[in-house]
Amino acid sequence: MTEKKKPIVVVTRKLPDVVETRMMELFDARLNSDDAPLTHAQLIEAAQVADVLVPTVTDRIDGDIIEKAGPQLRLIASFGTGVDHIDLKAARARGITVTNTPGVLTEDTADMTMALLLAVARRLAEGERLVRSGQWKGWGPTTMLGHRIWGKRLGILGMGRIGQALARRARAFGMSIHYHNRRRVYPDVEKELEATYWESLDQMLARMDVVSINCPHTPATYHLLSERRLKLLRPHCYIVNTSRGEVIDETALTKMLSKGEIAGAGLDVFEHEPAVNPKLLRLDNVVLLPHMGSATIEGRIDMGEKVIINIKTFVDGHAPPDRVIETLL
Repeated sequence: MTEKKKPIVVVTRKLPDVVETRMMELFDARLNSDDAPLTHAQLIEAAQVADVLVPTVTDRIDGDIIEKAGPQLRLIASFGTGVDHIDLKAARARGITVTNTPGVLTEDTADMTMALLLAVARRLAEGERLVRSGQWKGWGPTTMLGHRIWGKRLGILGMGRIGQALARRARAFGMSIHYHNRRRVYPDVEKELEATYWESLDQMLARMDVVSINCPHTPATYHLLSERRLKLLRPHCYIVNTSRGEVIDETALTKMLSKGEIAGAGLDVFEHEPAVNPKLLRLDNVVLLPHMGSATIEGRIDMGEKVIINIKTFVDGHAPPDRVIETLL
């Protein structure tokens, strides 16, 4: 009996060793050992030979790549939760299934969001820089004053898994939970979180002390926090973003932060990353991180295991568990 040929699986970036080893065992895996991001031309080459393409959120799988893909490419098993880097309509038109890795990064991202919230409100990054620069002259009653978060109102934009996990953490810190979402969450979730729902995003923004961005980037959420909406925020308000940079008008945000029209921001993502607005780099009231909200060893391994399950299930002729359903396209 002829042994079934292993599918060619092209992985665009370096993944944890344990994940790559398992892929080599199960598939004809083509790995990226030096972790150099693939160029557009290299992504086309990969799509022309792969049965399964495993990109990450930094690989833009646009319509051109999908159009030029070989007929054998039937699955794009993305290593990441967001799918805004993939032209889903083009994939659907070619009959290519798309999967992602939802759920496994919830707690890690919520941890980082809470850390950024604390860091910007209590000026942790500024204080760390002060010590390292040798300019700290000792404790003083008015030195490095920040703001307590206990008793403050937190407005969560996007009350999905991560938004709810953040709400649980914030409640433990004594914050009042408010949220705006495309759909209102179930009553039992609202009761558990003691969360106040705002149908109007504008009305919520005008009343919050901290605003956290936890919604995905889609055409509908591009610049959802526009200059007009940013101007609704009160001057003492802080913004935290661990979702996608494109949700905020970064130019407008930078301008308002520099003028003191917003108290501060904690940003793990940027509109044009890895490029960061040079003006943001010069602001002391901003904490900047290199898109590391989900960067835990455990999380990355869990993501890899989900990718493997999606591929194996698909190759075996079944619907993969994390298929991006048509309603999301």
